[in-house]
Amino acid sequence: MVPLLDLKAQYEQLRQPINEALLRVAASQACILGPEVEQLERDLAEYLNVRHAIGVSSGTDALLIAFMALGIGAGDEVIVPTFSFFATAGCVSRLGALPVFVDVDPKSFNISPQAVRDAITSRTKAIVPVHLFGQAAEMNALMEIQNETGIPIVEDAAQAIGTQTSDGARVGTIGVIGCFSFYPTKNLGAMGDGGLVTTNDDLLAEKMMRLRNHGMEPRYYHSLVGGNFRLDAIQAAVLRVKLPHLPSWHQARRRNADAYNNLFAQHGLSTDVSGTFDSDNSVLIPTVVTDRSVADYHIFNQYTIQTRSRDALRTHLHKKGIGTEIYYPVPFHRQECFAALKTSQAHFPVADSLSSTVLSLPIYPELALHQIEEVVATVAEFERTPRPAF
Repeated sequence: MVPLLDLKAQYEQLRQPINEALLRVAASQACILGPEVEQLERDLAEYLNVRHAIGVSSGTDALLIAFMALGIGAGDEVIVPTFSFFATAGCVSRLGALPVFVDVDPKSFNISPQAVRDAITSRTKAIVPVHLFGQAAEMNALMEIQNETGIPIVEDAAQAIGTQTSDGARVGTIGVIGCFSFYPTKNLGAMGDGGLVTTNDDLLAEKMMRLRNHGMEPRYYHSLVGGNFRLDAIQAAVLRVKLPHLPSWHQARRRNADAYNNLFAQHGLSTDVSGTFDSDNSVLIPTVVTDRSVADYHIFNQYTIQTRSRDALRTHLHKKGIGTEIYYPVPFHRQECFAALKTSQAHFPVADSLSSTVLSLPIYPELALHQIEEVVATVAEFERTPRPAF
C-alpha cells in the first residue's frame, strides 16, 4: 500500500509540539486572530522576505480578498490559466468579474506569458499566474507585462510556499499581492483551512487587514464591506510548529522526485521532458524549467507524470493499492458553471491535452524509497502490458 498522502506520518514526528500548541490555544481561549496569528504572520513575513503577511481563512479567501482589495468587480476582466484549481477562476466570478482563460506552457503547466499578452483588453484589471504543483511561473516575463501596462499581478502561490524563481525571489512576493493556502495537503499544511495574503504595499496591506474582518476598523465602524476571512489561532499555532521544518520537507520532496526520475529511467520508460510523447507507451516525467542552482527551484507539491493511458494506468495502480490523483480533469473553459462564457469550444490545446494525460503520484516527504520503487515498478508493469494502438 502506498497512499497518495500520509498526514499521520508527519503528525507522528511532531506529535508532542503540536499537542502542546493546541493545549496552549485551549488554555488561552484566544481562538480567533490574536497572538498566535500575529506571531505566525511575523514568522512568515521573515521566511518569505516580504513586508506584510496577513493570515486569512483559506487559500480561496486569500484570492477573494486580494481581488476585493484591488476593487475588482462587475465588468472587469481577470486573466487566469484555464488549467488550475477551481478557486483561481471561481473567486473572479464571485465578484461579478469575468475570468478570461488562457492556455499554459506544455513543460511547466504554468500560464503562458504570450497568451497573457494576447488576452489583454481595456477591461483587464488583473493577471493571475498560478505557480502550479510548486514550480514558479515565468515571473520575469509577467512582471514586464505589469510594468508595461500597469495591470497588477496577483500570484496564486497556493501550492508553492517557499518556491523561488531563478533570481532567488520567493513566489508570492513578486507581484502586487501573493496568495497562499494552508490546506492540509499543502507542503505547509494546517489541521484545517487556512491561508495567507502577502504584499509590499502598505496601503493594500491595511486594506486587506480590514477586509478580512468585515471591513471593520475600529470595532463596529465599517469603512468597507469585507467578510469573515479571519485565521483561527489553532491553525496558526500548528503552522508555527511546522514552519521551521518546511525547508527539510522541500528537500525530501525533491529527493523523492529525483528517485522517481532515476527509477523511471532504469525501467526503460521514457523520460522525455520535451512535452511530447515519443511512443504510445511513453511516460513524461515533470520538467524543471527554473535554474537548478536555486535551492528551492521546485518544491514538488505534486509529482505529476503524463501518459496517454492515464485512466487505465490509474485503475491499475488503484488495484495495487497505490494512491493517485488527477489534477485537473476538466479545464475551466469546459466547466459547466462557465458555459455562459461560451469558451467550451475554444482552442486551448495544451490544457486540453494535459487534462487527459496528467497523473499525480505520491511525493510526500515521509515517503520511503521502497515505496517509490513499488510505484515505479507498478507503472512499468502496466507499460509492459500490450494494449491497443492509439
